[in-house]
Amino acid sequence: MNSTIQKTIEFVKQKLEGAEAGHDWFHIERVWKLSKKIAETENCNLEVVELSALLHDIADPKFHDGDETLALKISRELLEKLEVDESVITQVLFVIQNISFKNRGEAPKDSLIELKIVQDADRIDAIGAIGVARTFNFGGFKNNLMYHPDIQPKLNMSKDEYKKSDGTTINHFYEKLLLLKDLMNTDEGKKIAGERHQFMISFLDQFYKEWNVD
Repeated sequence: MNSTIQKTIEFVKQKLEGAEAGHDWFHIERVWKLSKKIAETENCNLEVVELSALLHDIADPKFHDGDETLALKISRELLEKLEVDESVITQVLFVIQNISFKNRGEAPKDSLIELKIVQDADRIDAIGAIGVARTFNFGGFKNNLMYHPDIQPKLNMSKDEYKKSDGTTINHFYEKLLLLKDLMNTDEGKKIAGERHQFMISFLDQFYKEWNVD
């Protein structure tokens, strides 16, 4: 492992100490590992992929009053301090700026392969067993209801509506998680996402059975 990556890991671990469990160092580590796994199947700049994965949630806007510039500022300061090449910094910041699900309507269609790789990795960590665990953890963090039979999912929300949404945790599956499989960019991402998607379908079936005491 090169020293830039090692120092970035140390920085992220320190910065995210005490973070909400769905967006902590372990989330970053999983996305980083998934990104490297997907990158093996694509022609890409691995340094950009690794740095983007490690820094993509360094200041998640939902924990910083919606500020989408803070992560870019923190990342640039760190990478300049580590004397990373400006062309790499520019690409890493582009990935961070465009990775989010809520920003999917704003991201350029013909985009960097490095963005596609890290975006797939981040979305994969939002589904499957880990995705279920993270979703209920965040729902509890916000004190949202787990489920309410009379509250329907809000589909096709605007970016602002999505940011302000405080619906049930189960509805979040329909508003985001179940959509991610079909938003994968890479063949490897699609393969991994398919299996995790099926797990969520099975989980929801079991959840409703237990909720309705069938």
